[in-house]
Amino acid sequence: MITIHDVAKHAGVSVATVSRVLNNHPSASEKARLAVQSAVEKLNYHPNANAQALALQNTDTIGVVVTDVTDPFFAILVKAVDKVAEEHEKSILIGIGYHNAEKERNAIDTLLRKRCSCLVVHSKALSDQELSQYLQRISGMVIINRVIEGYESRCVSLDNSKGTFLATEMLIKFGHKHIGYIGSNHQISDEKDRFNGYLNALEHHKLPIFEHAIAHSTPDFEGGEEAMINLLSYNSNLTAVVAYNDSMAAGAISVLNENNIQVPKQFSIIGFDDMPIARYLIPKLTTVRYPIDLMATYAAKLALSLVDNQIAEPAHIQFNPTLVRRFSVENP
Repeated sequence: MITIHDVAKHAGVSVATVSRVLNNHPSASEKARLAVQSAVEKLNYHPNANAQALALQNTDTIGVVVTDVTDPFFAILVKAVDKVAEEHEKSILIGIGYHNAEKERNAIDTLLRKRCSCLVVHSKALSDQELSQYLQRISGMVIINRVIEGYESRCVSLDNSKGTFLATEMLIKFGHKHIGYIGSNHQISDEKDRFNGYLNALEHHKLPIFEHAIAHSTPDFEGGEEAMINLLSYNSNLTAVVAYNDSMAAGAISVLNENNIQVPKQFSIIGFDDMPIARYLIPKLTTVRYPIDLMATYAAKLALSLVDNQIAEPAHIQFNPTLVRRFSVENP
């Protein structure tokens, strides 16, 4: 009996690639598709109907794709989805993408092979076109923290630009005129939108934009340290900074302390996300709340509703950021 392994060997591809071609998966290349189809015809291979039926069967499992489970942001996301799953007597499976298109694709494909009928996907590396193809095939798939044209009703997002606008405007209202920005070096929409929010606030309040008051680095503690060092090296008159996230803000505060610059007495800083660390920094960090717990809860319930055909046409929902005022901002 000819098996899928025989087809893979004859076509010179992996078993996973054969499976993708046989299931008309959008990620299969044209070269692979032709090789597999040729092998299928030559070997007279017929897929096992029972196995295919089993693969299409729904299970009581929700699949979750995140960037990095060690990041508190994604830990909160996963916990929120898990809570919804528990309420509906389901379990979850997790895939990790690491800001890499191939890893994100493999994570989604693996969850589908494990028969997850519902998917909550946080993807930043895959193209809109490829995600659209997934959304077209998988009725229970919901995208979080990104909007795909044509599938807005199955996307749950945040107004990132509004968040940094509010943060920058708060600093301006406190009297700051020389405000820097510490951003992520990841080429994703979050960074673009947050940077634009900062620029829009300066423009709205007719404040100049200083080229050397903007620094980008990795969106973590070390990146915040590096970016803050660069800003201090170029500028002697900065009095405040808006950071891409709380981790970068924490790294920046560390550098300021090492240089005997007191926060907030001499320098103000605002983060983004409102992660747990924001409440334990010294001083406690003023930040922009990213309601990822609420967003993930909504996304999981939406995915379940789509599979159960409980809603005909969901509405696109964009969550709003809010300022969380603590003790890292003062008048200059």
